[in-house]
Amino acid sequence: MSLLELRHLSKTYPGQNGAVVQAVSDVSLTIEPGEVLGVVGESGCGKSTLGRSLLRLIEPSGGEILFEGEDLMGLSQRAMKPRRRDLQIIFQDPFGSLNPRHTVGGIIGEPLVVHGVGTREERAARVAELLKLVGLPEDAGKRYPHEFSGGQRQRIAIARALALNPKLLVADEAVSALDVSIQSQIINLIADLQKRLNLSILFISHDLSVIRHVSDRIAVMYLGRIVEVGPAEEIMDAPKHPYTQALLSAIPRPGVERKQRIVLQGELPDPANPPSGCAFHTRCPKVMDICHSVRPELARPQASAVEAGSVSAVACHLYPAA
Repeated sequence: MSLLELRHLSKTYPGQNGAVVQAVSDVSLTIEPGEVLGVVGESGCGKSTLGRSLLRLIEPSGGEILFEGEDLMGLSQRAMKPRRRDLQIIFQDPFGSLNPRHTVGGIIGEPLVVHGVGTREERAARVAELLKLVGLPEDAGKRYPHEFSGGQRQRIAIARALALNPKLLVADEAVSALDVSIQSQIINLIADLQKRLNLSILFISHDLSVIRHVSDRIAVMYLGRIVEVGPAEEIMDAPKHPYTQALLSAIPRPGVERKQRIVLQGELPDPANPPSGCAFHTRCPKVMDICHSVRPELARPQASAVEAGSVSAVACHLYPAA
């Protein structure tokens, strides 16, 4: 049984003049115990909405969220509280996600207080343990967030997310607000903690060069939908969807001969008025007539359409479904 299974998850928002904005549309995914699933796509494609919806930090508009076989959509907020111990998030902004009025020790220990875990002495010991785990000195617990750099603040946020020993962690653009020189440190920390604690992680990023370092599988989103998903190595070395190919062509890869850059024309379509058929057809360099009217479903391609041994699924008319 998968640790997490999303079935046709959707999230809509009311738009102007009665329009409906489809932020996440019909997303089905699984995350296995101890697996890191990277979700990548342009800004505005629905990645963060997907992460917050599966945690029910924002309420989905439809679909199912199965965590260890239990449908979280059927739980009240009170019944959901015990499950939140298993589901935690690292927010994008290490400056805005920490309460400036609380000490670091109070911030990291707050989840323990909210869930009634341990005595005061046991909570203090747990906070000290977490500070050491993320590479911060023990006396950091007595200081305030403004006394730390951006990378250190994100370490504090990671410690808080780990306080309750969660089974699934959502890392929502956890390094995008940091200097490039600090990003690698935080990425390595998350990867080390994932292996040490056997965490399952949904790692959200707009940067495939970041995603490839931490992910076992990669899911590519475009305009609220998953357009390709598969093992990280296969997605990086043999992308199928033209959108994935364009994203990969934009990043340098040491030791790999760089192919010609694929420059997408136009902007991301309006999610309140998405194109008919395949949503990517307005920018796709390989568009066909069928793309204008028929939306492709995410499925494994026929063996004759791809190289032998491919296990990726792709939503593209270039690859007929098996």
